[in-house]
Amino acid sequence: MPTSQHSQHLTQLVHDSAWLMQALRAVRTLGLESWCIGAGAIRNLVWDALSGHERPSALADVDVAFFDPHDLSSERDAALQRQLQAHLPDVPWEVTNQAAVHLWFESCFGHAVAPLRSLEEAVASWPEYATSVAVWLDADDRVRVIAPLGLDDLFNMVVRRNPARASLQNYRDRTAAKRYTERWPRVTVVPA
Repeated sequence: MPTSQHSQHLTQLVHDSAWLMQALRAVRTLGLESWCIGAGAIRNLVWDALSGHERPSALADVDVAFFDPHDLSSERDAALQRQLQAHLPDVPWEVTNQAAVHLWFESCFGHAVAPLRSLEEAVASWPEYATSVAVWLDADDRVRVIAPLGLDDLFNMVVRRNPARASLQNYRDRTAAKRYTERWPRVTVVPA
């Protein structure tokens, strides 16, 4: 399936997902200039649909990424997360300013990274190509897709390490912990 068809399919899946549309509308109320919901929320949505799952797979969190180089404080992330939690308390929100990732990345993952320059660059750095995908909702309720590395791995159900920031060990740990093939038997995990 060509990428434009993947993008149309993803847009339709998002529109058909009541919980995700509600979550996107909630994030939009924050008034952030550059934001998205991505990673596992989008992967699970697509893989559940391709696998014929009637109920959405559980999510450890719903990743809200935004980009604001003018306020790098973790307090702001926490305040935005509290606002979303008050709006939709049943959603496991995780809010992260991608402009500040370089400030804490080394302490979490063991190696330093350069500051990111945009939300798109941030999405392009996420651990696997299939999870380097995000969506946002414009003022007219149009779903916009951010997929700087394409949508092929997502729609072909392939887990492949994105070397931009994920170390070999981090990738191995993630694939072991996520148990992709147990949850979605058609998934192919490319060894690191």
